[in-house]
Amino acid sequence: MSEALYNAIGYFTDEKKIMACLSVTCGRADSEMHALRGVADETGRSLSEASLYDLASLTKLFTGLAALRLREEGLLDIDRPVTAYAPQFTRLGSITVAQVLGFEVALLTPERVDAQESREAGLVQLFAIQAAPAGTRAYSDMHSMVLKYVIEGAAGASYEDVLRRYILSPLGMGDTFLWVPERERCRCLSYDREHRIEGSRWIVREGVSSGRPHDPKARLLQRPGDACGHAGIFSTRKDMVRLCQGVLRGEILRPDSLRFMAQNRTGRPLPEGGYTQYLGCQCYVKHPVQYFSEIPLYMSDSAVGLSGFTGNHVSIDPETGVFALFLGNRVLNRLSVLVPEKGLTRADYGLAEDGSGQVRWIDGEAVYSSVDYVHQKDAKLHAPIASLLRLPAWRRAGSEWP
Repeated sequence: MSEALYNAIGYFTDEKKIMACLSVTCGRADSEMHALRGVADETGRSLSEASLYDLASLTKLFTGLAALRLREEGLLDIDRPVTAYAPQFTRLGSITVAQVLGFEVALLTPERVDAQESREAGLVQLFAIQAAPAGTRAYSDMHSMVLKYVIEGAAGASYEDVLRRYILSPLGMGDTFLWVPERERCRCLSYDREHRIEGSRWIVREGVSSGRPHDPKARLLQRPGDACGHAGIFSTRKDMVRLCQGVLRGEILRPDSLRFMAQNRTGRPLPEGGYTQYLGCQCYVKHPVQYFSEIPLYMSDSAVGLSGFTGNHVSIDPETGVFALFLGNRVLNRLSVLVPEKGLTRADYGLAEDGSGQVRWIDGEAVYSSVDYVHQKDAKLHAPIASLLRLPAWRRAGSEWP
């Protein structure tokens, strides 16, 4: 276990209590350094190597890898319309798989999928998805939810079978589940009692049982043998290291496919200043402003990265040959979202400018905050990783950790 990483994690789990637990791993195709600390659930059960994490949006990485692997196999032509493989999406017209894969068109359902009362009603909304007006935020769960059905149509097999055939089995990822069996749920982290302040609404999401996805859309739609493409995969730290190292060794995709995955498809400067999001194939790519970049400073423009709402991050760079992996829990009895009422600031709720601190809840409970956790990763986690990996100094020349 790395002492440097263990100490860095302490800022989040012990000092600021931003997260209930966190594991951090970095390394190369044939080596890794890691540390973990914190509790897995309300009882104080310690985090361990056997712990199963809800990967949340890191699931999208599996979806992107699977789609590009089917492209390599000659089973998926991404220049064809989505409906060539998934005809149930009748309102997507001539929208191509490539446009969906690279977030090149925004997608919207008539009503929110997770607002529906049944799985069947949720699927009705999903299959009624259509292109959104210009200017709508590009990144969303909708793209990978559509791609799941494209992958199934192209492969003639379930999404889960495709992942097992091309990713999980070849890499020996036997501790990764698209539906966690009852016997394994004792190993899962608890993501219950998430707190949110959205204007005048103070919300506590309770009753999320261990082993079921935290994401409400995945929780509504997922069934044994019928997983979602955007969220819902559970895995261990060791299995996710196998994935990162397998990608670096070229065991999932060829180098040209990885380069294709990391090409910017949406990012550009805006006339009024600022930038749009920089996105590749179901992943983030390097952003010119580090504050907005999911790719750390020490990685190149060839890197791909993703974050997961529950407290996860992965970035993989075939050029430098390194990866970084964070798996944690910023949800368990934490304030995860704060949208202040008009005229109020974070300080009015008792929080520091960086989003850390405690909010006094309506019932008097003091709830720790994980608001803006993502913007603290560079200085607190990626900086020590850069030192541990002894990366060339030029990768950080002229740049400062935020």
